[in-house]
Formats: sequence, C-alpha cells, structure tokens
Amino acid sequence: MTEPLLSVRDLSVAFHQGGNTSLAVDGVSFDIMPGEVVALVGESGSGKSVTANSVLRLLPYPSASHPSGEILFGGQDLLTAPEPVLRRVRGNQITMIFQEPMTSLNPLHTIEKQIGEILDLHQGMTGQAARARILELLNQVGIREPEKRLQAYPHQLSGGQRQRVMIAMALANRPKLLIADEPTTALDVTVQAQILDLLRRLKGEHGMSMLFITHDLGIVRKFADRVCVMTGGKIVESGNVEDVFVNPQHEYTRHLLASEPRGEPPAADLSKPVVMEGKDIRVWFPIKAGLMRKVVDHVKAVDGVSLSLRAGETLGVVGESGSGKTTLGLALARLISSQGRIAFIGNDIGEYSFRQMRPLRDRLQVVFQDPFGSLSPRMSVGEIIAEGLKVHERALSADERDARVCWALTEVGLDPETRWRYPHEFSGGQRQRIAIARAMVLKPRFVMLDEPTSALDMTVQAQVVDLLRDLQKKHDLAYLFISHDLKVVKALANHVIVMRTGKVVEEGPAEQIFRAPRQDYTKALMAAAFNLEAVETAAINQ
Repeated sequence: MTEPLLSVRDLSVAFHQGGNTSLAVDGVSFDIMPGEVVALVGESGSGKSVTANSVLRLLPYPSASHPSGEILFGGQDLLTAPEPVLRRVRGNQITMIFQEPMTSLNPLHTIEKQIGEILDLHQGMTGQAARARILELLNQVGIREPEKRLQAYPHQLSGGQRQRVMIAMALANRPKLLIADEPTTALDVTVQAQILDLLRRLKGEHGMSMLFITHDLGIVRKFADRVCVMTGGKIVESGNVEDVFVNPQHEYTRHLLASEPRGEPPAADLSKPVVMEGKDIRVWFPIKAGLMRKVVDHVKAVDGVSLSLRAGETLGVVGESGSGKTTLGLALARLISSQGRIAFIGNDIGEYSFRQMRPLRDRLQVVFQDPFGSLSPRMSVGEIIAEGLKVHERALSADERDARVCWALTEVGLDPETRWRYPHEFSGGQRQRIAIARAMVLKPRFVMLDEPTSALDMTVQAQVVDLLRDLQKKHDLAYLFISHDLKVVKALANHVIVMRTGKVVEEGPAEQIFRAPRQDYTKALMAAAFNLEAVETAAINQ
C-alpha cells in the first residue's frame, strides 16, 4: 500500500496561561494519502485550526505544548524536527492558506513584492521571469486585470481579492501538501466555485494533497475525499465523505448536518420611517500616472447607486468580490468620501465632517468583515465592547458598563467571563461574535453588517441570524447586510440589490429576487449559491 504523505498520530495540544493549562486538541489521529483531500470540520473552537497549525509548528510556543503525539512527513517527525528542516518544509513542500488574509499580508509591501519574495526565496526566480509567474498565478485565482494589481497594497483590495492573493502565494511553489484554513471564507459564491475548481485541477495535475478546514459542509461534500468531524478537541467521526454525509453515526455529526440558517425575515412595514437613504451615490478612485501624477482614469467602485432603508428592514447587498458592496456601505456610514445625497434619520449627512458625525456614531454602527483586524490586540474583550459606552454614554458607572458588556456577550452567545481575555485567545468565529457585540452594545438605529457570518460555522451562523432577527424586532433596527452567502441573505433580507462593477444590475423584494431573478448575472449567483455545480456553466464563463 502507498505510504501516507502526512500521518498525525495521537496529537495533543495544551495551552498554558498563568498556572492554568487547557487541552485544545486531545489525541487526534488521521492520515493524508498522496493526492487526497482530507477535510476537518466542526464548530469554532473545536480544535481544527490548532491541529493544522501544529503541522508546521506555528503555534505560540512555549505557551503551547504537545503532551503527546507525532506528525510524520516524509519519514520526519515535524514536532521534533530542527528549525533548518522546518524552514525547508514551510512554504515549499507544505504551504498554508490562513483564514484572515489581512493579518497574513504585509501592509507595507505591494502584491508583486510579496508573491515575488516567495519565488525568490524558494526558487531563486527574479526579474521578468518572476513577474510572468506572478501574473500567471493572479490569473489562475481569478484576479481581474492582474497587471493593474501588481503595485496594489493589501488595503486597496477587497476581502475576497486579498484571500485570492493568499491562495496565489500558497500555490507559487507547487507544494506537495496544502493546508487550507477556511480558504473560501471571504469569497463570493461564483469565485468560490472557481477557486475550488482551480484547487481540484492543481491537485490532479501535480498530485497535491490537501488538509481542508472549513465550516461549510456543502463544500466538503463536493470537494473532499475523506472527512474528520471534530468537537471539543477530539475527532468524533471520520470516514469517506459520502458515507459520513449519508449515514452519520455520531450525534454531533447529525447536529452539524442539520444546521443551516432558516426562517423568513420580518415583514417590511412601509409605514415606518426611513432611516437611511442614498441617491446617486458615487465613489470614484483616481488613477494617476506619469511624472506629474496626473489623473488619467478612475476606478468607479460605486457608480450611481440609490437606495432607501426603513426601520425594522434589512437591505441585502450581494455581488462578487470587488463589485462595490463594502465601498457602498462605507460611504453610507460616512467612513469614506463620496458624492451624492446621503440622509440618516432625515438629516443630510453627505457633507458632514468627522467631528459632525461623531455624535451620530452610537446610532450608526458597523460590523466589519475581518474581526481580527478591527479588534485591538492590546485591549481585553470587555474593554473593546465598553469603549463605545465610554464615549457615547458617559453617565454610566463602571458597574453599569460592565453589566452592559455582559449583556452584549450573552446576546451573541459568549460567556461573559471571557471579557477578561484578549482577541487572539478566541477562534475566528468567536472574534466575529465579539465584533457584533461591540456594535450592539450601543443599541444603534442603523447597522452596516459587512460579511458578519463569513467566518462562522453553520451552527453559529444560524444562531447569529436568529440573534439579528431578534435584535431587529426588539429595537426596530435597520440593517444593511452585505454578504456573498445568499442562503443567509435569503433568511434575513426584505429587499435585495445585486451589484456588479459598481452598479446595481437588479433590485427588488427579496422573495422576487430569489424566486425569479431577471438578469443573467443574478441567475448565475443563485445557481452558484444553491447548486454549486451549476456555476461552472452558468457563471464562470461570463
């Protein structure tokens, strides 16, 4: 029989803080054969990412340790391998795509420099040869007009584009094993299908194996060969994907398979006041060239968008990465400059300065896509959530603020005792819930939710959808819900606008858009979201 490419045997991971020790992974064992895709699935905090990081010894040692286990790759135990051996393996034979690209990409270097650094370090490739390879990689992962993106910095790309750059970096050296930690989390459904198709093709061409970590069980069923289900640091069930999905043996596996955002959004009430209104909103970014840096063109991120959002209503904004969804939300929240009229609770705020906007910030809140980038690593969770209260509700005593923080954490499904911990001590899904709690603690009127469920596993997605519905009903909140997950949008939105290259290509009541979309682009998005295979004929070739 063929020997496993990677063999994990009785792996345990313990974290030490002060005098306390907690076991995050407990006796995990699995093999990955050459050319095989093995998926690790489970809820946030189940130990999936900790297991994956252990393969390349990326955990924060010495606060992390391995009470037991070995990780064999090419006959070498990576847990005991010296640093020179690990340097030869990392980025060359084994590469990794991380969940949050903004924390993995250097904000001071261009995309060309960051991918080129990998090619230079591992292959000695520089100059025109390196540039040609970089353009090839960017094309492979679906970056449009890659020549224009070479000199871009990470902050100039959308969340999905940043994730695609990370995938390009990971594939640059054609590794034997790719560890993909939620690689499609930030991607819209059509690009998600393209990326999975790309990874599947590369796996076939190069015999590449994959350890695929995800909370999206639909992807696992379409993409993986075998699956290991984790909870509480243990693998509770494993086997061929079809066997596990068709006939799950463990109660927890059945629970995961049954979890999906469900229900209908609250009915829109046209008699309620308009909370947010935009007319002919434009956000154009200048393109400068030449010695005098003259403006030669514009990137029309948002180009003539109008909308109206009432109290108690959710407006879903959908479209591919780079279509202008987040830019539109930032313009409405007056976090970037724009042209056109923006009215918040009847007040024209389109020309408001930062100082003029400050008194309105408690009623106008944002939950960003990347929670790790928006939560201060130097502040405890309690301090992060209470920060807005200190600015906008100064009359509260320390005890009253603490009580509000505890309430907010409870509302988003976190133990209030965790308020003394720091963001890096939480999983990606838990960090997103903290970001939601920070927004909700001020009880706002309008909330821009930018991919708030993208980092969450299926069971938590369903809980957050229910939570957002409950909060909306209780406080008459108006939501601008930006997402590429159309199943979540369907469960939350009353009205939907579909964006592409800065323009609205279709809009209408959510029920109509989902039941009978009129535009081919919208039909392609629906096909990708609700039948992943259909996207290959309906959307990729557009």
